[in-house]
Amino acid sequence: MNTLQAILIAIVEGLTEYLPVSSTAHMIFTSSFFGIQEDDFVKLFQVSIQFGAILAVVVLYWKKFFDFSKINFYVKLACAVIPALILGKLFDDKIDAILGNPIPIAVVLILGGIVLLFIDNQFKNPTIVNEEDITIKKAVTIGFWQCLAMMPGTSRSAASIIGGMQQGLDRQTAAEFSFFLAVPTMLAVTTYSLLLKTYETSQLKGYELLTQSPDNLKLFLIGNVIAFVVAIIAIKSFIGIIKKYGFKPWGYYRIIAGILLLAYFSLNK
Repeated sequence: MNTLQAILIAIVEGLTEYLPVSSTAHMIFTSSFFGIQEDDFVKLFQVSIQFGAILAVVVLYWKKFFDFSKINFYVKLACAVIPALILGKLFDDKIDAILGNPIPIAVVLILGGIVLLFIDNQFKNPTIVNEEDITIKKAVTIGFWQCLAMMPGTSRSAASIIGGMQQGLDRQTAAEFSFFLAVPTMLAVTTYSLLLKTYETSQLKGYELLTQSPDNLKLFLIGNVIAFVVAIIAIKSFIGIIKKYGFKPWGYYRIIAGILLLAYFSLNK
């Protein structure tokens, strides 16, 4: 993977991490389309640049994250992330196996798009319009919804936003809580990938892959900076779009993208 390819993947990550379109699917498709070899470092890179996207949320909502007088906010996030931590560890190997096959990911992208076409009509009468009104029980339930995204192509953002709306949150509050929940979730995933996980081919830890060569470390830093900047733009745009148009535009996008990608990978097996 060269510098230009790393920048392209980072742009895709920043654009799609907080949108209900599956950043994992888009990075896999981008890598395949540009002929990027799927080695251990590329796998690590695709996960570790989520750190830049995490910082985007923290910067945009810094008043929320650094208001230490509201301890209940941190308790809710801590409780909500537990299901993903447990199930993610249990199914890590199975998830890696699916990541190598783009066909089922494209199918899930289409199915998720169909769901988004109808989601606005399904939850018309929200009862929660502020994060402060989300109970710990509701937060944990949203956390379980988030676990649906362990199937690549589902979208962590889509799963947690739908879970929030099912729990009575309005669209904007559900989207913002999804952003908040992404911080501990992706921080845990990034930390695991960098410090604890041993990669199958190289038998190296993530930090060993990073320090294996100056180029790897350079690409890691560039990727995180690009993902951070692009994610800030994407988050601001997404809130405006869902307030005005709901989730249908993203549903149509997923269906069209999924069909095109399904055709592409079916013809290029």
